[in-house]
Amino acid sequence: MFSSCTSKTQAAEPSELVIQAQPCQENGLTRQETLHTHGIRTQADGSVPAEKALQKLEQGNSRYVEGMPQQRSFDADARLALAQHGQNPFATIIGCADSRCPLEIFFDVQPGDIFVLRNAGNTCTHAEGSMVGSVEYSVGHLHTNLILVLGHTRCGAIAGGSAAALSKTDKSQSETQPVSTLDKLLAGLAPVALQAQAELPAGSSLEEVAAHAVKVNVFHTIEKLLTYSKLLREKVREGEVVIQGAIYDIVSGKVDFLGACPRQALVLDMDAALVVRAPPVEDSTKEGKPVQGKGSASAKTGGA
Repeated sequence: MFSSCTSKTQAAEPSELVIQAQPCQENGLTRQETLHTHGIRTQADGSVPAEKALQKLEQGNSRYVEGMPQQRSFDADARLALAQHGQNPFATIIGCADSRCPLEIFFDVQPGDIFVLRNAGNTCTHAEGSMVGSVEYSVGHLHTNLILVLGHTRCGAIAGGSAAALSKTDKSQSETQPVSTLDKLLAGLAPVALQAQAELPAGSSLEEVAAHAVKVNVFHTIEKLLTYSKLLREKVREGEVVIQGAIYDIVSGKVDFLGACPRQALVLDMDAALVVRAPPVEDSTKEGKPVQGKGSASAKTGGA
């Protein structure tokens, strides 16, 4: 799965050797030593390959589900270390803003470990610049090698988008009503709901469609990220970055890791970007005369 990932020149994180070699339990917690240079993950530590980063998330969630999280102390020294030596997260996670989804808790990580982006529905259907740009920052400047798009069960945004998509029958009426930003967000999830409905047996209930749409939306977000970001497409194509999906069960606490998007190879072949520039105006004359708007005074000054 990760055979195409290239290794960084930095050494891999050494603390993992200690975590697996010297675990001990105290008051129901798994206490771990660390070999981080400053006691917490900072830029002074080595990078983490995508495969190892995914393993760390899987192991952290397993500890959470088993009720055996690591014992941590995020004190003044840790805060100072992060402030002075900078962040160095081992993964970027796009999650839902739902208050029932505390990512740092159910992955059993601490500040400085993961770069988290959240909005309702863990989506970037409308090319939200804050989401796409932030992901580019994480892989371009913080050098994270793993991006995880994380949905969750019983998602209110997905349920609302599914209900709106399946019940929308009078387009003329909806067009005459004021459209809020929330309405636009839910409308952007309509293709997800319709695809989920099409993949299920005829007559499936709204609840069944919404439940399946959670998974469809995870892969839909991955596709949109790659569609809107040339930087991400290049890094994934070259094996420097891995993008995968997952779903968090808000009842069991378990994260189901889904792997890569099935349509990823197809999306990587495209050459779209967040901003598409218009082609230059060609000179249609052979005498060297400028065409209208090219080389004229109005074009130079921006006047009409």
